[in-house]
Amino acid sequence: MKKILDARGLLCPLPVLRARKVILSLLPGEELEVLATDAAAIADFASFCSQTGHTYVSGEEMNGVYTIRLRRKN
Repeated sequence: MKKILDARGLLCPLPVLRARKVILSLLPGEELEVLATDAAAIADFASFCSQTGHTYVSGEEMNGVYTIRLRRKN
């Protein structure tokens, strides 16, 4: 299962804080896709994953929107 969090228009640290709440509601191994417009989002989520043990799956930018995929740790 994949859940999507729309964090467009929010600035750091709000996208990470909201994603933290959502990812904790997922089962281990499930994925969260975050949509963000903050240019620091990819680096922020990579750091978040390294600190929490969740997996940073991917991050890409298209037309000013960053799509970040995370997997909840087992």
